[in-house]
Amino acid sequence: MITLDVWAQIRHRYATEKISKRELARQLGVSRGTVDRALESDRPPKYERTPAGSSFDACAGRVRTLLARTPTMPATVLAERVGWTGSASLFRDKVRRIRPEYLPADPVDRLVHEPGNAVQCDLWFPHEPLPLGHGQQGKPPVLVMTSTFSGFIQARMIPTRTTADLLGGMWSLIQDAAAVPARLVWDNESGIGQGRLTDPAASFAGVLGCTIRQLPPNDPESKGMVERMNRFFRQGFMPGRTFASPGDFNEQLADWLPRANARYSRSRHGRPAELVLRDREAMRPLAPLAPETRFRKSIRLPRDYYVRVFSNDYSVDPAAIGRIVEVMADLEQVTVIAGGTVLARHERRWARHQILTDPAHVDKAAALRRAHRTVRTARHAEVQERDLGIYDDLFGLAVPDDARELTEVGR
Repeated sequence: MITLDVWAQIRHRYATEKISKRELARQLGVSRGTVDRALESDRPPKYERTPAGSSFDACAGRVRTLLARTPTMPATVLAERVGWTGSASLFRDKVRRIRPEYLPADPVDRLVHEPGNAVQCDLWFPHEPLPLGHGQQGKPPVLVMTSTFSGFIQARMIPTRTTADLLGGMWSLIQDAAAVPARLVWDNESGIGQGRLTDPAASFAGVLGCTIRQLPPNDPESKGMVERMNRFFRQGFMPGRTFASPGDFNEQLADWLPRANARYSRSRHGRPAELVLRDREAMRPLAPLAPETRFRKSIRLPRDYYVRVFSNDYSVDPAAIGRIVEVMADLEQVTVIAGGTVLARHERRWARHQILTDPAHVDKAAALRRAHRTVRTARHAEVQERDLGIYDDLFGLAVPDDARELTEVGR
């Protein structure tokens, strides 16, 4: 086969030196036929090997039959159905090449992000546990919100991924921004909804006048911007840091985010901290009425005067024992009220299975206990014993006087 170098020399010298084909063949040490073929070919020579076939060819027909019925059948299942015993990687590669003939393509449209249009939301979990207090450690979720136009990042660690904490975290970050985007984009996070928004999430969006859009499964392109932040946090924020508590984590995160938002974005031709000004000008102002984001429940206060919130027990004024009280919890504190009166207010704890007691509640319970015992003792002292002979007279029973005297003595 003629080499690329000889092919190029033949065509160049024949066109520029006006030399004969015979002389050109003699000088280059090739045959006359090689010169003719080089001058007739407009494309560089390329080695092409005749396909020798593959062991996959024997089962290709059965694989195609199965794919025609079920285009999404995994390669491992296909290999089992056709009795494949060869290389697994070879089989997967062959199936990967022919599957597009049976599975329709899933094209992705190019997204154009307008100012104020959308903010993508996601949860990120630290790769190392941090102290939660009371000797416990954990990896609480970090709520991340990224503007699609400016790329501006907001983030905050929250206690749990429950609906109340997710809404509380979003409201906290929206308050910091002092602006409401047209859409909040989420995946199928259970606290927000799965296929259908939870009632608190729908109410949250209605009060703010925005839309919470849930993406369908397997659609990473629609929320890839905020998901890429997970790697950014791992590589840019976490290395070399230690945290004393979730509060310390949020303080360090708040100090770092301005530097992260000051980086230059080549795709946006600007810095997020500068582009966010245009972003928020196009957003809605905060609603005059704040949305309800707190956890709420109503219970009858038991005799032990404690209420349970997120696995922790918090003491309540024991004067409300037996009454219906309303328990509320936000990201910072737990509050118990009844009839407009605050019965307890505790700092919310991130550790689990803890008992939080207000000493004033214990003192009041002791005083109520003493008062209850005093009243009970006084009631027992006023009890009068009655002569049982009255029942004999009532039913007309004749009882001898000597027997009655014996009965009185026995008593």
